[in-house]
Amino acid sequence: MEKVLNFKQGRVPLLISMPHAGLRLTPAVQAGLIPEAQSLPDTDWHIPRLYEFAAELGASTLAAEYSRFVIDLNRPSDDKPMYVGATTGLYPATLFDGVPLFREGLEPSAEERATYLQQVWMPYHQALQQELARLKAEFGYALLFDAHSIRSVIPHLFDGKLPDFNLGTFNGVSCDPTLASQLEAICARHDQFTHVLNGRFKGGHITRHYGNPTEDIHAVQLELCQSTYMEEFEPFNYRADLAEPTQVVLKQLLEGLLAWGQQAYKK
Repeated sequence: MEKVLNFKQGRVPLLISMPHAGLRLTPAVQAGLIPEAQSLPDTDWHIPRLYEFAAELGASTLAAEYSRFVIDLNRPSDDKPMYVGATTGLYPATLFDGVPLFREGLEPSAEERATYLQQVWMPYHQALQQELARLKAEFGYALLFDAHSIRSVIPHLFDGKLPDFNLGTFNGVSCDPTLASQLEAICARHDQFTHVLNGRFKGGHITRHYGNPTEDIHAVQLELCQSTYMEEFEPFNYRADLAEPTQVVLKQLLEGLLAWGQQAYKK
C-alpha cells in the first residue's frame, strides 16, 4: 500500500480527524467500480483544504489518503451496522444513492479486504488512538473533532434536505453536554445556516468509540452539507466564495471546543 494517512501534530489538546477525505484506490477496487463511481462521488471533498486554518489554531490533524470505497475508516472493524435503515458498511457495497458500487463479480476478494483492514484501517486508528493518548497525557484531557461532509440531498439515505451543520455526539454520550450546548449556540448565531444536534447523523464509529467524557476524552462529529462550500456534483469544484463564510463558523466551533476545554479543566 502507498501512504495511507497524513498526520500533523499540533500544540493544543485538539485532534481533527478526516476519515473520508481520501482519494486513492487500490488496483482491485479501481478495476471493479461501476462507471458512475469512478469519480468517487461519495468522498468528503476538500475537507483538508476547508480546515487549513486549523494549523493556525494549533490543532493536530489526521486525514485519510485512501477512499472510503476501499475501506470505511468510520465503521467498526467487525462491520456491525451503525444506523437503522439505509447505510454503508466497512466495505461499501453501494453508492449513497443505493446503486451497487462494483460490477457484478468484480468486488475485491476477502483476502484483498483483509489487507485493507490491516494496512489502511488499523494504521489510521492506531494514529488516532496514539494522538488522543498523547494529548491526554500532556493536557489532562483530549478533544476530538471528526470532520465530514455530504451532499445535501440524498433521498436513499434521508428525507428532504439536510441542515447545513449536523453536529453529532451519539445522543450526548461522546462529550460533555455543556460542550454540545455551546457548539449549538455557536451555530445558532449564524442564522444564514441551519443546524441540528444528533439528527440524522449522530456520530459514526470514531465519535462513538473514542468519545469518553468519564475518561476526559470528548468527541464531536460534524457532518457538513457540501452545498456550504463546493459544487455538489461532478467535477466537485471547491467554491471559495461559499467556503469563506462557512469557515468562519468552523473556526468558531473549533475555538469554542478549545475554550470549553480550558474552562472545564482549568487548574
